[in-house]
Amino acid sequence: MKRSPFPRDDVESRISGILDLAEPFAHRELVMSLLRSGARLPWEDTSRLDLKILNAAVRELRRSFRAFAPYRAVRKVGVFGSARTPEDHPLYQLALHTGSLFARHGMMVITGAGGGVMEAANRGAGREWGFGLGIRLPFEPDTNRFIHAQRLVEFKYFFTRKLVFIKESSAYLLFPGGFGTNDEAFELLTLLQTGKAEPRPVVLLDLPDGTYWDTWLDFVRRELAGQGYVDAADLELLVSVHSPEEAFAEVERFYRVFHSSRWVGDRLLLRLRRPLSEEERQGLATRFADIIPGDGLAMCALPLEDRTDPQLAVLHGICFQFGKRRFSRLRQLIDAINAL
Repeated sequence: MKRSPFPRDDVESRISGILDLAEPFAHRELVMSLLRSGARLPWEDTSRLDLKILNAAVRELRRSFRAFAPYRAVRKVGVFGSARTPEDHPLYQLALHTGSLFARHGMMVITGAGGGVMEAANRGAGREWGFGLGIRLPFEPDTNRFIHAQRLVEFKYFFTRKLVFIKESSAYLLFPGGFGTNDEAFELLTLLQTGKAEPRPVVLLDLPDGTYWDTWLDFVRRELAGQGYVDAADLELLVSVHSPEEAFAEVERFYRVFHSSRWVGDRLLLRLRRPLSEEERQGLATRFADIIPGDGLAMCALPLEDRTDPQLAVLHGICFQFGKRRFSRLRQLIDAINAL
């Protein structure tokens, strides 16, 4: 049977009427687009399984956005590591110390809500300074007890959980771990390498005499970079350290001047904590001429939505036409800005 055409005008009118029931709110056009996409599903022969996946993913993301909303102004570190690390293991104690250190310096801790390294990091941060993004697995049924219920979000799907980890973390801290930890490490590098994640520090943390990440990096340098599978410069996207203090110093250094970035049209905007002088901008443009085109590195006004955000309105912007390639070189530019 031939399906009737999608009644665009009628759907638009009905969705608009539904939204009119709410008090005026920001970004109405995006909510309209979201509801419009959902309304099209009956006309697209979407299967029950596809609908269940979409429904669960949207619900999980909505719950996570709601949990994080009160803490948007607080920087957070995403912590990854083995769920199998026992409490008497030195790595557990290292994660405990690390969570405590970051919380004392005003950064919240996000973990996968499991045991081992994740439990230790949440425990060190304390219930008021931690988030948990749990995954429902048959062999790991319980989340650790050091997470406040209001900051615990459970997921069915790994992909929605990973998206929230990436979105909400200002830095990523990886302890030694198994397949999951290695998966996170390589996915983070892939997203940063391709520009699908905003530039952020990736810190590999091990015990003072630990060899896990040193051996891992040897493999990456020899078998991946050495064979040409990745650019050797992409290793600039991460750093390996052997103490919580070094890990925190790396994160603190990354945000010394640089705050964040966003695209404005075809130009990349870097938000900074202080303005750069003309001499500093010219020096950077010369040093990074391979990624900064001839029109240079210009001071630019923040977009309207930034200027209406109290946390962003106090920042300063520089922008340039970045070619969306060589993101390891962009990371070097950010490091150079922080060193000024």
